[in-house]
Amino acid sequence: MTATESAPAIVPDFGDDEDTGRKLAIICSKGNLDMAYPGLILANAALGEGVETHMFFTFWGFDMITKSRMHNLQFTPAGNAAMHLPVGDVRLPQLLAPLPGMTTAATKLLKKSIADLGVPEVPDFLDQIVAAGGHLWGCRMSADMMKLEEKDLRDDVEGILTAADFIVLTNGAQLLFI
Repeated sequence: MTATESAPAIVPDFGDDEDTGRKLAIICSKGNLDMAYPGLILANAALGEGVETHMFFTFWGFDMITKSRMHNLQFTPAGNAAMHLPVGDVRLPQLLAPLPGMTTAATKLLKKSIADLGVPEVPDFLDQIVAAGGHLWGCRMSADMMKLEEKDLRDDVEGILTAADFIVLTNGAQLLFI
């Protein structure tokens, strides 16, 4: 191949639109407001494409499905050097992040930004995912560690499983850890 010739473009072949039996397993391990949305958005997108979708909530991600906590997820700017204010590219100095009231202010700003896009809050988003056929599972170790039982979780959580049981349940799935 000469310098003036270019290699042919590589275009992925996604096959036809028939159901391929695809599965997606999303492990949600973080309970911060900003870390809740990536898994929810990906689950929603997968369900929209007809992909069987399972969400496994572990460690602090368990807060997303715990009745007493799911409405109060927060976002903290502390330790988030990438955080910028919603006015251009103004960065929040890390020195200010741990000050009292900053988590509350950052949470309100993020919730407003998300709402302005028409994206539902976490519990409502989970309602949509379940209504579209998504499956919600709790982690046995996290439940034991936090002293929680199924009655403490959203009613649409299908059960509390060990990690090994979740791996068996989602055999062949594409796995995402968030």
